[in-house]
Amino acid sequence: MTRLGSALADGAATVTGSNVTWVAVVAVIAVLALAMAAWLVRQVLAAGTGTAKMQEIAKAVQEGAAAYLRRQFRTLGVFVIVIFFVLLVLPADSGSVRWGRSIFFLVGALFSALTGFTGMSLAVRGNVRVAAAARETGERNAMRIAFRTGGVAGMFTVGLGLLGAAAVVLIYKSNAASVLEGFGFGAALLASLRRPMSVRTWSARWRRASRRTTRATQRRSPTTWVTTSVTAPEWRPTCSSPTPSPWWPR
Repeated sequence: MTRLGSALADGAATVTGSNVTWVAVVAVIAVLALAMAAWLVRQVLAAGTGTAKMQEIAKAVQEGAAAYLRRQFRTLGVFVIVIFFVLLVLPADSGSVRWGRSIFFLVGALFSALTGFTGMSLAVRGNVRVAAAARETGERNAMRIAFRTGGVAGMFTVGLGLLGAAAVVLIYKSNAASVLEGFGFGAALLASLRRPMSVRTWSARWRRASRRTTRATQRRSPTTWVTTSVTAPEWRPTCSSPTPSPWWPR
């Protein structure tokens, strides 16, 4: 067992001296990651957006994505509030640890939601810029914009995760492990719930769209149906010895 593991097992883990310095270094790295994300956002948004038709389509996609995110976060907010009070009544070493665990659960959920919202918002804005760059300057510039768009979510994930963990360790020191459970639980729970909700939401929308299309087709042509097989009547000659056509191959 490592020295850190044995200290945690004995309940004697402390954050003093050089340990505080390492935690501060982690916090600085987190801030640099967030600064890098901000720089990538500026680089992506500075790119051209293409023609007026491309901008019109991109605006419609952005409105749909924003409505989807608002609906998703309203639903997830109910789970977050319930679990906040559940963690608050669970036993802990002290009242401050219990409150810290619940509060940092909310912080972790908020960081996860912020990462997802930023990633989705920039993705729908980066799409039109990647298409415009590919149309105007070629694939190299388009790939650069695409990678920068994807890098924003990664930098937000790393930066916010490290920043939250460093704050917990600096505030709660020897009790940081218990509070980190809430912080990690909040971030992981929101991220894990968003994915199945996304699948169910889009599946339901696809089914509703399919039903609307079917009803519209039936209204346009209620007596016309496409069948899988059609039996045509067999053709028979009108006389026993038809006159050969000059165009018939011999």
